[in-house]
Amino acid sequence: MLPIITSEILTIPGISHAFFTRQGGVSSGLYASLNGGQGSSDDPDLVRQNRQLMATALSVMPENFLSCYQIHSANIVTVLTPWRASDRPRADGMVTRQPGLALAIGTADCGPVLFADNNSGVIGACHAGWKGAFSGILEATISGMEALGAHRKNISAVLGPTISQNAYEVGPEFVERFMDRDPTYHRFFVPSEKDGFSMFDLPSYIGYRVSMTEIGNFKNLGLCTYGNEQQFFSYRRTTHRKEDDYGRLIAAIAIKD
Repeated sequence: MLPIITSEILTIPGISHAFFTRQGGVSSGLYASLNGGQGSSDDPDLVRQNRQLMATALSVMPENFLSCYQIHSANIVTVLTPWRASDRPRADGMVTRQPGLALAIGTADCGPVLFADNNSGVIGACHAGWKGAFSGILEATISGMEALGAHRKNISAVLGPTISQNAYEVGPEFVERFMDRDPTYHRFFVPSEKDGFSMFDLPSYIGYRVSMTEIGNFKNLGLCTYGNEQQFFSYRRTTHRKEDDYGRLIAAIAIKD
């Protein structure tokens, strides 16, 4: 069985979910071993095999293990039927109430957030990097769930493995963008050892944005992608090492068929 990470607040009858690690797959080298990234330069056949393993772990058909072409936006899609990998919609959030479909988010430092409404049977998933969180992907996903019959007071959300503040250095123009939006956002930054730079707390920012939606429950798993190479892929770690590419972690949620 694949090693997976789950949360008790999403352990709901009729719903399966998983924050997959990088372990248990068939890829090698930079992608070792459970690389689910359809946009990576890994062997596409190995990526397909990895995603099949993940689909099996969630008890869905491989063709129903669905990901978007992620673009760091606030765009969401309502999933009614499966699509081919080549036809992935350009979006960063998905919602559905259809049994047998898994909503799968790919990340490698950005925040994967899984959502479920225990009463209505509506689920959601989104890719919340700083751009997506800043532009409203979390709120858009919750609104998309409501359009399918969810009630926000019944929605639980979990943030999976994400880069932590002590690994996320940003420049002054990044901080300025946030300060221009809301001066109170200064609380998400602390000074870096590098003059003029800051360390950004993406998980806390995501948590704040979710808290403002007043959903029923939110949990941050508190797992850092950058700091745990054995378990997680990390875009920033790869960049610091000047490696050619990186694998993608997958977080997914499904309504059991």
